[in-house]
Amino acid sequence: MDARDLARSTRVVGVTRALRSVGVAWRRRSLDARAVSSGGERARTPGELVSVEPLPGGGLVRFARSRLRVRVTVQGAVFCGWDGAEPEPSYALVCCPAADERAQLEPDMDGGWRVVSRRVLVTVSRRGVVEVCTPGGRVLRREWPPRWWERPDGAPGVARWSQLAELPAEARVFGLGGSGVGPGLPSGAYRLWNSSPTPLQPDLQRRPVTMPVQWVVSGAGAHLVFHDNSAEGGWSLRRGAEGAGSGHDQPARGTLRMSGGPVRYWVLVGTPARVARSWAQLTGGPALPPSWAFGYQHGAWGLGDPERLSEVVEEFGERGLPLTAVHLDLDHLEPGGGRPRPRLSAVTGELADRGIRLMSVVEPGVPTRGGGERYREGVAAGAFVRDGRGRLVRGLGWSGEAVYPDVTDPRVRKWWGELCAERLADGFAGVWQHRDEPTSFVAFGDPTLPGSARHHVEGRGGDHREVHNVYALNLARAAFEGLLHQRPDQRPFVLSRSGWAGSQRYGGVFGGGTGSGWEGLRASVSWTLSLGLCGVPYSGPDVGGVWGAVPAELYLRWFQLGAWQPLLRTYAGRGAGARVPWAFGAEVTEGVREALRQRERLLPFWETLAQLALRTGAPYVRPLWWRYPGDRALWEVGDAFLLGDDLLVAPVCEPGVRRRTVRLPKGLWYDTATGLAHRGPGEVELAAPLSRIPVLARAGAVLPVRGAEGVELEVWAPEPGQRGGGWYAPVTDGTRERVEMERYVSLWAPDGRGPLVTREDGSPVQRPVRARGLPEE
Repeated sequence: MDARDLARSTRVVGVTRALRSVGVAWRRRSLDARAVSSGGERARTPGELVSVEPLPGGGLVRFARSRLRVRVTVQGAVFCGWDGAEPEPSYALVCCPAADERAQLEPDMDGGWRVVSRRVLVTVSRRGVVEVCTPGGRVLRREWPPRWWERPDGAPGVARWSQLAELPAEARVFGLGGSGVGPGLPSGAYRLWNSSPTPLQPDLQRRPVTMPVQWVVSGAGAHLVFHDNSAEGGWSLRRGAEGAGSGHDQPARGTLRMSGGPVRYWVLVGTPARVARSWAQLTGGPALPPSWAFGYQHGAWGLGDPERLSEVVEEFGERGLPLTAVHLDLDHLEPGGGRPRPRLSAVTGELADRGIRLMSVVEPGVPTRGGGERYREGVAAGAFVRDGRGRLVRGLGWSGEAVYPDVTDPRVRKWWGELCAERLADGFAGVWQHRDEPTSFVAFGDPTLPGSARHHVEGRGGDHREVHNVYALNLARAAFEGLLHQRPDQRPFVLSRSGWAGSQRYGGVFGGGTGSGWEGLRASVSWTLSLGLCGVPYSGPDVGGVWGAVPAELYLRWFQLGAWQPLLRTYAGRGAGARVPWAFGAEVTEGVREALRQRERLLPFWETLAQLALRTGAPYVRPLWWRYPGDRALWEVGDAFLLGDDLLVAPVCEPGVRRRTVRLPKGLWYDTATGLAHRGPGEVELAAPLSRIPVLARAGAVLPVRGAEGVELEVWAPEPGQRGGGWYAPVTDGTRERVEMERYVSLWAPDGRGPLVTREDGSPVQRPVRARGLPEE
């Protein structure tokens, strides 16, 4: 046992629980040890090509010791599956796209075969090397044949495998879930195993949201690759620049190592917008947050007391800080982690009348102490995870010994969803799911359930090694479906700390676990960008982080960043001290107030971004290279981002900074604070006083904003002879009715006096228009 692990556990859960965690850890190790049989491993590779069978969209390529299924879909996505692996069943996918009947399987020059389609070219060599290329033949990625290590006795751990991929030398890789180490992922080893975070940031080995999803940009173009395998794994990267040296470029190399599961993956190619659309078609569009969820939210330990809750909410109002939701921590629940305390019902209605919703924390660990109602019901229903001998798997949660629902069983998901829906009857607007990796406190080893713990897995059976990474996704699904069943006309609101590919279908992700230093602020920029690229657009770090002291300047700069991120939430955990704005002084409070004014003004724009994400898969927050993936200078920018296509946000990520350099994409950009125009591509230095951060608008942008008499259109003057535009989605107050999007076009008026805005069909605009970026500014 590592003494540092025990010390950390003691700090987190206290002495008594830390001692219990030692027993839990030893029990976990014992269960896993019994589940693994001994036996020498042997390596296997596919061998030489033997035969090929044409199939719709591609074909089945047989090798001496393996076989590969290659399929190109009608959307241009490429699926590769070794040893009989098929796209389904999959927790990530919403559907399996139809094969492209027009794709042709042809012999290749070196004795291999290739699949030719309109959007992509796939070649398979006679030794099993797969190349995914543009239609013109430029190589996007090269996948070497996998290598398996199998146990002769068929024990768990069979088919441990690895696969090497080569990328163009200049390629930059993004993604892997919530990876706060941007801009592009640096060389290093990344663990693919959802883990309870630590205060250290960034930590490549302990992240709550990991996904085997990689976005790659290179001179050949952009593509996404997704290895649909939820087993524990790791990915290591060696960037191409580090291999250069003998007069020619060496490729970048990424090696995926998985502890088991199928070798199957998808490759999506095209422009970033096209790739995002294909990814959403494959894994599902993101759930629409309620409109109020784009406002300011605050959470804290200690607000379970109704008087204290009312007092804090009242002070937010008195200080002119508009609040839309309050997140209550575990202290608002009855002993044993049951339903909310009855006294809270006295204030829920009062807060709702003032437009403030309450969010209730939910943890998967159900306390066994005292035989609570939820525990008794779950035991009677056979709802909890068991070991190989049929005994309940017992872990350690905040309330002591706990058991965990098996949410891979549809019956259990329905039961758990009904429990979450009870929160609506108690006056809550939604749930936020904490420690849903799932977490069980242990003194050493992984803080989760034993790998040998048994799960239903939709009836086919499996263990926790397969389920762990998709546990939070299924927990969110259960909550989402339960809330939706209770109120089918309203958008459910579910926030999770953990997740996997496809989690966006059921809600967003909050940044629980971010460190409180400037490193945490910088990491949170990359974290939100990374999640958005992986398909989860609604996310945001807890302003100020979770652990450690927060200087006033850091808090303000972090809040200014948060005001331009999808989820804006301040949070004060147990023992974290006050994290309310006024605790940091008058100057910080005024800076927060100004950031919130900008946030409130853009609420129609946020709603529009959500509707666009549902329709197109495009994240709200995007990297600067989104529209210009060929601009290599933009690949290296990790301290700025796009909001939609038309706003560029440049947060301040260092102490004492009052001016900062911003790299601009191609085109004309206006400083929204001064109206001054700057031309890209290139760098510009902008003022960044303590009261604000630089935000720029693209020339021609049409943004829906709150005006004095409702929604108005803010148009930034287009360049003469060029067109701009924008979308607007009428706000529906969080109902699930389909919104008809309004598309606007901007151009310079023929008389040269200013910008002209029309509907896409040329009809006049019925909303007030405010022109910005005119010469007199």
